[in-house]
Amino acid sequence: MTILVCGGAGYIGSHIVASLIERHEELVVLDSMVAGREKAVLGGKLYHGDLNDRELLNGIFNDNNIEAVIHLAASSLVGESMTNPLKYYRNNVEGTLRLLEVMREHDVDQIVFSSTAAVYGDPERIPIREDDRKMPRNTYGETKLAVERMLHWAELAHGIKHVILRYFNVAGAHDNGLIGENHDPETHLIPLAIQAALGQRENISIYGDDYPTRDGSCIRDYIHVMDVADAHLLALNHLRCGGKSGVYNLGSGEDFTVKEVIEAVRKVSGKPVPERIAPRRPGDPAVLIASPDLIMAELKWRPKRSNLERMVASAWDWHRAHPQGFV
Repeated sequence: MTILVCGGAGYIGSHIVASLIERHEELVVLDSMVAGREKAVLGGKLYHGDLNDRELLNGIFNDNNIEAVIHLAASSLVGESMTNPLKYYRNNVEGTLRLLEVMREHDVDQIVFSSTAAVYGDPERIPIREDDRKMPRNTYGETKLAVERMLHWAELAHGIKHVILRYFNVAGAHDNGLIGENHDPETHLIPLAIQAALGQRENISIYGDDYPTRDGSCIRDYIHVMDVADAHLLALNHLRCGGKSGVYNLGSGEDFTVKEVIEAVRKVSGKPVPERIAPRRPGDPAVLIASPDLIMAELKWRPKRSNLERMVASAWDWHRAHPQGFV
């Protein structure tokens, strides 16, 4: 039996693919290559294409004995989602609709879905729990929440079981040194700070230093990308063994300020990281921290690599070895 990984050439998807290969799983990868990198896919059969291409999807399901789907394919830039919302509904919601339709036609009834902490918006409490209020402040989070609801109704009507994983801040790189984080444009704090340490940008911006936190900068929950990959494999095995559908936060439960992350990059790299204070960004909550209690209890997941310096060190090693990314 074969696992289909949608979005498997992206940052997180490629690490999940690597973990599946290490466990000798049969797999196929579908990626539009808008944000994915072919060199990041370390094995499996690779298809280039879009989830909205029903003919392509049917061909993949006809030609491969698909047992389950891990679905990460999405447009994911928060700022762009606010200026081009229809693109996000087309790619994230319509694309998933096509996927679920083809799954139903081919009697595939297991899916692990990549969601986001953005579904919560401004949190009611810290740490955030799965049953807290969902009130996204951007189109990206709104489309992910729409897919979560779609999965709920698809299970009731068609028996498609799901595990939804709401990511917090993912960081780091694979221990093999072959794959890591390579976005264009880059928007994530750790790779941006590393680029500043490598002299590839003049400085790193800190968006607001007057938040009600211990040093005035925002606090976030960081989790190593390989801990994220482990969670997907546990979710997949949970569904394979007949487990019930579920929704889980995927974070370490640890809190780090923006300034602390930048300082960790300085310490690990031994390089200066010039910083500048910029105005707050609209919609940035002061604090976002996950409660991972539910996934720990029900899927027996534990973050093993999510020490801040370890995450930064793995990212630093990859970026230093691949200063131009996948070229």
